[in-house]
Amino acid sequence: MLTQALAFVIETIFNIFILTALVRFWMQVLRAPARNPLAQFTMALTDFAVKPMRRLLPGFFKLDVASLAVAWIAEVILLAIVSLLQGVEIVNGTALSVLLFLALVKLLRLTVYIIMGAVFLQAILSWVNPYHPVAPFFEAMTRPFLKPFQRAIPPIGGVDITPVLVLIACQLVLMLPVAWLEGEALRMIARFAL
Repeated sequence: MLTQALAFVIETIFNIFILTALVRFWMQVLRAPARNPLAQFTMALTDFAVKPMRRLLPGFFKLDVASLAVAWIAEVILLAIVSLLQGVEIVNGTALSVLLFLALVKLLRLTVYIIMGAVFLQAILSWVNPYHPVAPFFEAMTRPFLKPFQRAIPPIGGVDITPVLVLIACQLVLMLPVAWLEGEALRMIARFAL
């Protein structure tokens, strides 16, 4: 019982940080404006880890590789802690490589969740308050995912249904390739628990 509570607290703290570092990476990739409270919060929460990492990993093709590396390293640390709490020992290179792979799959899952959340919030803001200070942020984060659907499907009766289609596509990505990759990695980790 105590182990479960400890795992819950550790996972919650790490997941907030990992999510924030990953959002920071995608903000830079998608050129989202940084002059809003959400972007400022993201920068403030992750600066302590990203700025030193930039000395080791400079930008690559104008990508903030340091933010992605920080998210990946934090995910690996989280998985290692949770594995140790569950009695799985990570003693050899094979187990560590499986953990590194599982961390990448978890980051892929979180990326899809980020897209889904941004699409949902952008749709709500476009209906309720399109001039809100964070509206340009969500518009920039969702534009690459909505535009292909918007080119193919015009608004129906003045209503843009493409956010629903993007959410369906994201859910399919989570159900098929991401779930399969995660299942394979977890099966490999289960071998080390025996």
